[in-house]
Amino acid sequence: MRTIQYDTELCVVGGGMAGLCCAIAAARHGIKVVLVQDRPVLGGNASSEIRMWIGGAYITGRGPVKDIRESGIIEEIFLENFYQNPSLKYPIWDSVLYEKAKAEDNLTLLLNTSCLDATLDGNRIANIKAWQSNAETFHIVSASYFADCSGDSILAPLSGANYMYGREAKSEFDERIPPDVADKKTMGMSCLFQIRETDHKVEFIPPSWAYRYESDADLPYKDHNRDNNFWWIELGGEWDCIHDTDRCRDELLKICYGVWDHMKNHGDHDVDNWELEWIGFLPGKRESRRYIGKYIVTQNDVEAEGRFEDIVAYAGWSMDDHFPEGFYYTKGHPTIYHPAPQPWGLPLRCMISDNIENLVFAGRNISVTHAALSSSRVMATCAILGQALGTAVAQAIKNNCTVENVDIDVLQETLMADDCYIPWHERKVPMMTRQAKCNAEIIRNGKDRGVENLWTGGVGDFIEYELDKDTDVSEIRLVFDNDMNRKYHNMPCNYPLIQTRFKLPKTLIKEYRIEGENADGELFVISVSDSHQRFVRHKVIWKVKKIRFIPISTHGCEDFRLFDFEIK
Repeated sequence: MRTIQYDTELCVVGGGMAGLCCAIAAARHGIKVVLVQDRPVLGGNASSEIRMWIGGAYITGRGPVKDIRESGIIEEIFLENFYQNPSLKYPIWDSVLYEKAKAEDNLTLLLNTSCLDATLDGNRIANIKAWQSNAETFHIVSASYFADCSGDSILAPLSGANYMYGREAKSEFDERIPPDVADKKTMGMSCLFQIRETDHKVEFIPPSWAYRYESDADLPYKDHNRDNNFWWIELGGEWDCIHDTDRCRDELLKICYGVWDHMKNHGDHDVDNWELEWIGFLPGKRESRRYIGKYIVTQNDVEAEGRFEDIVAYAGWSMDDHFPEGFYYTKGHPTIYHPAPQPWGLPLRCMISDNIENLVFAGRNISVTHAALSSSRVMATCAILGQALGTAVAQAIKNNCTVENVDIDVLQETLMADDCYIPWHERKVPMMTRQAKCNAEIIRNGKDRGVENLWTGGVGDFIEYELDKDTDVSEIRLVFDNDMNRKYHNMPCNYPLIQTRFKLPKTLIKEYRIEGENADGELFVISVSDSHQRFVRHKVIWKVKKIRFIPISTHGCEDFRLFDFEIK
């Protein structure tokens, strides 16, 4: 056995989409981060171990919603995956997430490492202790802040932080969705399975312990066509969604194999040539402990659009409230899609513990009621919450203040500058950009989405800024058209024989050139030949009078599209 100690500025516990984006954002803003993840891969419910596609405000059970797709780090990850992984294979998706974490010099990644204890100093966490099983190593991490992005809120019982579990009564927060009497029931967890089409008939012999469903009547209200991702194979809401996880897995596997046996061997489900490709042995969770923060977001806040002064992120998924009985709910559809505004805002205060000074959190465990959670829990929302939190912690440490007391205007401006959309807020355009002469006004209006804010050009077109004199330029900011309203998910739920190759959006500019020119005619040049991101920053040390953006080629679109080109 060995023990390794760390003294860092932020310790992030949990490497799902919230924890990963939190850690990356904090590291990029200059603070030291240790990310503790108890699994061998990153991504949580989106990882190869669970394989749930990532949902968010931009797409719900009612279909896509225009121009509110989450951007920032989560969209950066999506586009990187489409670039590296056009056939959308899960092992490569895992490697894309891993690469993003390992690319940050300020980020130390500890995989296969489970948090098992915490030491307190008054009402602050002094350090946590974690066990890395494959290396037989204890890791003790001391930090200024601890961000619990574990989903199950592991630091709550270890630190004594206040938390909620289950469904509140209607009367507690004057909500309509909850039951009349509070209980300890939650939404359940699911084991998914994936299937692959072949060019020949494939037999399936179920294991002896699988359940048997001989007719469609045995699966009431359960859509089991081959294009389904089988989210409704769900249990645990009436049990303990933390301590009964293995019990749930055992039951879910019996159901999964039984459902596939039904599709293959009982009735005609058009799957003769399909085979079982993969089945998940790690359940994906929807709900467990939720922290009590400086503010508790309720159903009423959701329906009022969450227009908080300290808004830093947003949601938009419907209040998708699964029945605790899950698979065994037989009275109708297994969930109710209560409508929610698209989007609605989430405040920084719901990510800050109300009783542990240096404990913050992001993901499905934020300070929300059960009703509000049913909308805020999906992974793209969790990801932008994570990015907002990591940015806030970095700002707090740099300014020697608490996260609660950061300058919220500065935080919001920083997030928007990092391509995180904040509803009802406008991003400030740098003074140099505003004051320069420009031949395309639309690319400096501070609005980075919506076709009405899009510059469109053809072959030979360019955008140029002209300054009064040679001026020091340190940064060039670009936002390309990423087909924000595309309708496909980040990863598939099955693999047909003839696969749609989900490549990068054709609207993205692939090749471009940036030229800076001083008063003497001297040129400074940036040439990019394989761009595949929506949001790009170029750091430069130029003293120039003119700067031109010259598009050269795209990933398939006939014209060139650009939301933003700014200089400062």
